[in-house]
Amino acid sequence: MNHHEVAVTGLGVMAPHGDEPGALFQALLQGRSAIQPVFPELPKPAAAATVAFDETRWFTKLQLAGVDRVSQLAVAAADLAMRDAGIQAGDADPERIGVFAGCGMGGAAALEAAYRGNGRVSPLTIPAFMPNAPAAHVAMRQGVQGPVLTYSVACASSSAAIAEAAKAVQRGEVDIAIAGGSEALIVPGVVLAWQAMQTLATFQPGEAAGAVRPFATDRSGFVLGEGAAFLVLESAERARRRGARSYATLAGWGLSSDATHLTKPDAPGQARALRAALRQAGLKPRDVGYCNAHGTATRIGDVVERNALADVWGDDLDALRVSSTKALHGHMLGAAGALEALITVLALHNRQLPPNANCGEIDPACSLDLVTQDNTDAPALEAAISNSFAFGGTNSVLLFRRA
Repeated sequence: MNHHEVAVTGLGVMAPHGDEPGALFQALLQGRSAIQPVFPELPKPAAAATVAFDETRWFTKLQLAGVDRVSQLAVAAADLAMRDAGIQAGDADPERIGVFAGCGMGGAAALEAAYRGNGRVSPLTIPAFMPNAPAAHVAMRQGVQGPVLTYSVACASSSAAIAEAAKAVQRGEVDIAIAGGSEALIVPGVVLAWQAMQTLATFQPGEAAGAVRPFATDRSGFVLGEGAAFLVLESAERARRRGARSYATLAGWGLSSDATHLTKPDAPGQARALRAALRQAGLKPRDVGYCNAHGTATRIGDVVERNALADVWGDDLDALRVSSTKALHGHMLGAAGALEALITVLALHNRQLPPNANCGEIDPACSLDLVTQDNTDAPALEAAISNSFAFGGTNSVLLFRRA
């Protein structure tokens, strides 16, 4: 069977740092945090990274009925990705385009409104909150008639979606894949539920921006973020034919399951995904110069991820530079894998690495070569990975190479 090389030709984002990939990347390089306090009415202090989103750029008043924020963000990010790829309606057979979207929790705002509506529930609540609504809205907006699929595996959702999209492109099942994800959970009920799990960062008044400290001795957890990110994937050959810019190639991916515990991560499971991605790309650990870590800044998670990397990289671990950008944009759950994949692609493209922010003192149990603010250049970078390790035990690793 003819296997195609998979090129990334379009990037689109609606993130806490804005909707322009270049500006987002610059903000991360400068270590600018988008995390701020939310919902002062809640009993415990809460913080989140939210998107300044003007839905009127994408929707009329009439179109907005029954479209949750999670779908609005997806439509915008996917549209920007297609524009960035230079693909217009009619450029490809609609039956040969696919949407592969990740979403962890669906339309949280619609559900919250229904619970708090004092008996008044919108008849469009169900279609607004179903987790496949974002993918469906993207398909309608882009006229996509090929496979339109939603992957819901918590924090690995959109990373897995991108891997599945790459398979479809590689096998020639679609010519163009719009792959990514969206999440919009910043509503009081969801924040309360995450606080109850005790995985969210604690912080003092005025210190929300620096609350997430991946791999640091004093880390206390993550902060929720919202947003959407999509990549346009197509065969390298098709991209060349139409003279498209290729940001990077998606050379390998690895999916594995811990099969041990619903919420406690497992280093051997993560290592299996890492090895699978390397194997598929035909690379050795030392060939990969950067890892955008899952790095949720939880007490257990960061150590487990470090141990998985150490297991696979062995003596070459010192040559791998690592950072978790969640310190700056929050944990976007179902959209995290897509946003972090986009950041990893830009790191390769620019040969610059976003720093691992807010880490004053590295936890000795997390000893890694963390990217610092004053050392972001990576002039020889040829390959990079993005890790997404989820509740439920699903692990997804994407490996990108320079175009």
